[in-house]
Amino acid sequence: MSPLDGVATGMTAEKLVTVTPEMTVGHVVAAMPAVYGTPTMILHMEMAAGSAIQPFLPAGHVSVGMMVNVRHLAATPVGRKVRAVARVVTVETKSVVFEVEAWDGDRKIGDGTHRRGIVNVAEFEQRFGVTRPAVAIT
Repeated sequence: MSPLDGVATGMTAEKLVTVTPEMTVGHVVAAMPAVYGTPTMILHMEMAAGSAIQPFLPAGHVSVGMMVNVRHLAATPVGRKVRAVARVVTVETKSVVFEVEAWDGDRKIGDGTHRRGIVNVAEFEQRFGVTRPAVAIT
């Protein structure tokens, strides 16, 4: 049984955000304009892609970004609403490929593809010696 057995082409999800000053390239790079930054747009596309398939993965599995090929087509100022959309186009043995887009109203501001790999969290943590901090129960 594959952890991707529940994932199918056509699955979609969206991430809706309002552009804040912290999301702009000007916030990170001095003297740059205060417009929606490409890395932030990519993050929102990745978040939409992860949301499209996470409910269909087995317990203890997550998807992680592996590849991004995205164009940023237009600037978006602070205060505008952006909708990042991801749609599954290919399900492979250990990864999923998405078409991704970002929209500012009815204007497309970004598009491309994104690949996510599937990770068994417990195996990953054991392999890399990662431990989670204890959580206090109150």
